[in-house]
Amino acid sequence: MKRITFYLDFVSPYAWLAFERLPEVLMGLSYSVAYKPVLLGALLQQHGNPGPAGIGPKRDWTYRHVAWLGHAQGTPLQMPACHPFNPLPLLRQALACSDDGHVNRFVAGSVLRHVWQGGQDALDAGRLAALAAELSEQLRPGQDAASAAPKALLRANTEAAQAAGVFGVPTFEVDGKLFWGLDGLPMLRAYLDGDAWFDGGDWEAVSRVPSGLAG
Repeated sequence: MKRITFYLDFVSPYAWLAFERLPEVLMGLSYSVAYKPVLLGALLQQHGNPGPAGIGPKRDWTYRHVAWLGHAQGTPLQMPACHPFNPLPLLRQALACSDDGHVNRFVAGSVLRHVWQGGQDALDAGRLAALAAELSEQLRPGQDAASAAPKALLRANTEAAQAAGVFGVPTFEVDGKLFWGLDGLPMLRAYLDGDAWFDGGDWEAVSRVPSGLAG
């Protein structure tokens, strides 16, 4: 059985699409998935990347693209009332349901649906209270989104992701290899199927290609 770590931030529409697509992509394989919430903004900042929402025309294209992708793969996706938004309350709410920085599929899916279904404000106080109630049976004793433990878990998760070379979400890690993005899922499946390409040295060779850019 392969163990897959799924790095995600609920602010990412691609994380929602990948979450829904993953079981179909991995059908027939023996695997487990550990869902690991991280702060996407910190990953982007580490590399000086404004993210797609930081570039006007790219923002429009990204929102248009994910709406079409949801339609194409049959995943309900409506842009929240405001995007991007500060995902910290949602990340901490999820991690209030965790002892080790990982959350189960029910928790991850509940928070993702809260953001990506219905087109509502992800940070509306009433909706956040309803989400907390939905997750109440998953909470660790004495924990909630405002507790110190979820904050520490999020910090540790994000730092571990940065150290592992994670630069965006969704990212899937297995056997020390990182597969980034919704469109990385077929490559992940090929690796798990034992595709011979991964034994040919191309995986590491690409990092040795000299850059043609000055500086």
